Amino acid sequence: MIDEDGKQLGILSHQEALRIAQEQELDLVEISPSANPPVCKIIDWGKYNYQRTKQLQKNRKSARAPEMKQIRFGLRIGEHDLNIKLDRAAKFLEAGHKVKVTLVYRGREQAHKEIGFQIAERVIQRFGDTIVVDQQPSLAGRQLNFVIRSSKKKPATGDQAATEGENDAKA
Repeated sequence: MIDEDGKQLGILSHQEALRIAQEQELDLVEISPSANPPVCKIIDWGKYNYQRTKQLQKNRKSARAPEMKQIRFGLRIGEHDLNIKLDRAAKFLEAGHKVKVTLVYRGREQAHKEIGFQIAERVIQRFGDTIVVDQQPSLAGRQLNFVIRSSKKKPATGDQAATEGENDAKA
């Protein structure tokens, strides 16, 4: 038998263990039923369950798959506008997200599909070794799509929070 503080109380009968738990207004929980004799612990079951649930939620949140972000632009995008879009994509990549880049063909631009592939190659070249192309540029109807992700690991949550704090301070 183990008390609430983790101190061993020794081998006790079932009735004696229940009596001690009731005196402390706590619950008697069987930790290891297969042991000989079985191991029981006196705990506040509601508090224990709450903490366990919160820990599972925290683990699930940190284990979440990266989101897919998307940037879209046309073939006639200006150099400055393209740089702004790619800077936004770089921020997504730094946060650990995948980025789906979509080039939209309008009207007679469909006749010049090679221009879209040239822009896609320029985008990939601009990021260089910092990205990995998950899905190569492919034409689907009036859109040319490809997916990129960062070649680095996602930053730890502490580093990310520190970076966000610095960004907030600058704003």
